[in-house]
Amino acid sequence: MALLPKNEPVPLREDGEGVIRVGGTRVTLDTVLIAYAKGATPEQISQDYSAVAVADVYAAIAYYLRHRQEVEDYLGRRRQAGEAVRMEFEKRFPSEGLRKRLESRLS
Repeated sequence: MALLPKNEPVPLREDGEGVIRVGGTRVTLDTVLIAYAKGATPEQISQDYSAVAVADVYAAIAYYLRHRQEVEDYLGRRRQAGEAVRMEFEKRFPSEGLRKRLESRLS
């Protein structure tokens, strides 16, 4: 019996929006890596996001550690896209004077 590792596909997939998700779930690679960076163990991450198998969390982290620069580039692009969405939202729905508008509705 050979105990050598077999080639297994990395449990990461890109959805139609270009977002990388872990396993067959909607949990993003970003989510897993942020939790990992905050000190969560793969077991804790799998427990917090129960749709993701602990083995898939380990595999996603291993992929990150082996391909750090490519993943950091991807995460940087995701942050930029998120910032662009936030800025557009703030432009369309300014929060200036929001408190007064809400308080006036209570009167």
